[in-house]
Amino acid sequence: MATLTIRKLDDSVKSKLRVRAAENGRSMEEEVRAILEKSLTTAPSAPRGNMAERIRRRFEPLGGVELDIPPRTGDRPLVDFSGPEFGAYDDEP
Repeated sequence: MATLTIRKLDDSVKSKLRVRAAENGRSMEEEVRAILEKSLTTAPSAPRGNMAERIRRRFEPLGGVELDIPPRTGDRPLVDFSGPEFGAYDDEP
């Protein structure tokens, strides 16, 4: 069996570990072994994917919404920014 020493462990973490070990009826050393064993022997969770995929998975069971997309019409006319309300003056070239 191997021995592991953990240095610079925050006092609050050690305190929480002591409480957790007492709640489970184990020594702190046993509790740490149980925590490590459980975290390293359970199957890793599937990759979560990006945000869009997670949102889709959450709402997909609720059903989708079909939207009618209006057809595109011709080009829009260009906007004329040459008027005085846009800061242009008659004496500018």
